[in-house]
Amino acid sequence: MKKEMSSFDVRSVVTEMAALENAHMDKIFQWGAGNVLFRINTKNGKEDLFFKDKKWLFLSPDRPDTPVTPTSFATFLRKYLTNARIGKTRQIGFDRIVEMQVFKAEGEYLLIFEMFGGGNVLLVQNGKIVNCLTQRTFRDRATRPGEDYVMPKERFNPLTSDEVSFRDVFRSSGSDTVRTLATVNNLGGQYAEEVCRRAGVDKGVPAGELDDASIAALHSAVMEVADYVMREPQPTVFRRDGKIVDIAPMDLRIYDDCDREAVPTISEAIGKLMEESEAEEQRDFVDPEIEKLKKRIEKQRETVESYRMEAERLKAQADSMYTEYQKVSELLGVLGEQSRKLSWERLTEGALKIPYVSYIDPSKNTVAVKIGLLEVEMDYTKSLDNNASDIYARGKEQGEKAGNAQKALDDSLAELEKKQKGFDKKVAAELAKAKPTKRFWFESYKWFISSGGRLVIAGRDTHSNDQIVKKHLKEGDVYAHADIHGAPSVILKDGLKASENELREACWFALAQSKAWMAGSAEGGAFWAYPDQVSKTPNAGEFVPRGAFIIRGKRNYEYHLPIEMGIGEIYYENERKVMCAPTPVIESASERYYVIRPSKEKNGRMAGDIARAFEVPEEEVSRILPPGSLEIVRKVEPKREGGEE
Repeated sequence: MKKEMSSFDVRSVVTEMAALENAHMDKIFQWGAGNVLFRINTKNGKEDLFFKDKKWLFLSPDRPDTPVTPTSFATFLRKYLTNARIGKTRQIGFDRIVEMQVFKAEGEYLLIFEMFGGGNVLLVQNGKIVNCLTQRTFRDRATRPGEDYVMPKERFNPLTSDEVSFRDVFRSSGSDTVRTLATVNNLGGQYAEEVCRRAGVDKGVPAGELDDASIAALHSAVMEVADYVMREPQPTVFRRDGKIVDIAPMDLRIYDDCDREAVPTISEAIGKLMEESEAEEQRDFVDPEIEKLKKRIEKQRETVESYRMEAERLKAQADSMYTEYQKVSELLGVLGEQSRKLSWERLTEGALKIPYVSYIDPSKNTVAVKIGLLEVEMDYTKSLDNNASDIYARGKEQGEKAGNAQKALDDSLAELEKKQKGFDKKVAAELAKAKPTKRFWFESYKWFISSGGRLVIAGRDTHSNDQIVKKHLKEGDVYAHADIHGAPSVILKDGLKASENELREACWFALAQSKAWMAGSAEGGAFWAYPDQVSKTPNAGEFVPRGAFIIRGKRNYEYHLPIEMGIGEIYYENERKVMCAPTPVIESASERYYVIRPSKEKNGRMAGDIARAFEVPEEEVSRILPPGSLEIVRKVEPKREGGEE
C-alpha cells in the first residue's frame, strides 16, 4: 500500500486547493505526532485541510474527530491565523512542498507544508520562521522559530526540462533507466515505472546505454503523464483482491491487473486510502520494539540511499567535466591566471559575464560551472584533472559511507528477523482468538441504532458528555436525558423526523446507561428536548459543572421505562456489529440476542461470557454494556431446522 505522496499527487492536490482562495481560516487542531487540521470557511461551507502523519496533505472528504483541548502548537496558530484570508497556493517546483499565502490585518504570512524528510508545517513571515511543527537542524538549514526560512534546494523538474537536458541526465547516469527516472529525474518509483511502460523501454537497461530514440520516447511519456495530471485529471483508486494498492490523479497502465475506482478528486482518493490503512492498523498485531526497530531500519535505508545518491551525483559531476574538457580547462586556466592579477571584484565581474558560469567565490577560489543540467563547483587554482580527482575522491568517500551504513542496516535486518520470528509465534496464538469487528467513529461513545435506522449516541463520562453536545448536537437532532442525577447526555440524530417509538427508545437508553442501572431500579423516567433548549450558560448565581447542561423550556417526558436492555448481533453498513439497545429494538433487529437486567451480585466475567458467545473481543462488549453488574434473563438463538430454538 502507498506510504507517501508523489510530486504528481501534490500537484493535483494544489489544483484542488485553488478553491480555498479568498476563504477564511476558522479553527486549527493538532493531535498525535503529526496531524494538523485547518478548518476553513468557504462560500460553500466548511472545508477541512488535513496534514496527516506529516506526509499527507488533502481536503478531507470526512470530518475527522478532533481533540476538544487544543495543543500549544494549535493554540499558537489560532492566535495568528484565525479569520485570516487565504491567498494563492502553489507547489514549489516539482517538489513535495506546498506554499499557501495567508493574509491578516497585521501582515502577510506563508503557511508552508513539507512532505519529505520527516515532514513539517511552518508559519513564515518576512522570510523568518514564526513557528513550526517540528524543530530540526539540517546540514544546510534549520527549521526553528526565529531562523530564516531556507527553501530546500530544488530538485530536477522533469516538467520544465527540454529533451536535450533530459538526454544529458541519462548520458551522465551510472544507474539503470527506472532508477535514473525515479531519483535523478525526480519522478519517484511509481511514475518511473509508468513512464517506462508507456515509452516501451526496458526499465532495467543501464541509462547510459539508451539510444536517442529511447530517451526521446521517455521524455515524450513524461510530458504525456504530466499533461494528463494537469489538464485531464482522472483521480483513481487501484484495488487488488478488494484492497487498495495505490492511488493516483490519473489512470496508470502499470496497474492493468487491478480493479479501478474512479473518484471525483485526489483528496477523496487519499481519504479512502487513509481509512483503509487505519482499519488495517487496527486489525494488525503490533509489537512496540519491532515497530521501533522498523523505524530505525527505515532511517538506515534512507541514509544508505542518501549516501549512494550523493556518490552517484558526484561521479556524474566528475564525468560531466570530461564531456566539456576543453571549455572547462580553458576556463580554469584563465581564472587561475587572472586571479593573480585582478582584485576579487574585477575577477567576479568578469567571470559572471561568461554564460556558463553560475557563481564565483574568490575568497574560496571556487567557481560553479553549468554543464548540461548539472552545476559543478571547482577550484580554479587547480587543473581540470585535479578537480575531477577531488570530486571522484569525495564520491568514493560517500560510497564508503554507504557501505558502512549498509552493514549497520544488515545487522538491524538480522535483528528484526530474529524478533519477528518470536513475535510471529505470539501472533499465531492471538489469531485463534476472536477478531474485532469494524470500528466506526461513534464507538467512542455509547451508541445504538434506533428502530427507524437513526443513530443514537451517549456520553461515557463528563468529558464526552461535554463533547457530544458541543460537537454532535445539530439542528434537527433531539437531546435526551434520564430524570436522575448522574445520567449521560444522549443525542438522537435527525430526531425531529423520528417516530414516537424512537423518541421513547432514546429516553429508555438514557435511563439504562445512567446510575439507575447501578441502583438496581426496576423502572424510571427520562425526557427529550430540542437542541435550542440545551445550554451551557447558567442563570445568575448558578454554576454548571463539567458534563452538565441546562434545559430551558418544556421537557417531553417518557415514564415507566423498564431498566433492561438487549444485546445482540446486527449488521450496520454491511458490517457485523454487537449492539446493546432497548429490548424492543434488539428483538426486531437481531435473530440472536440476550436480554439483560441489573444484578445485585457482582459478576465480572459476564462481559467475557457474552463476548465469547458472539465471538468478539471482551473489550468490544464491555464498552457497550450499561454501568454496573448485570444478569441475563433471557436468551434467544436462531431457529434450527424443525422449528426448535
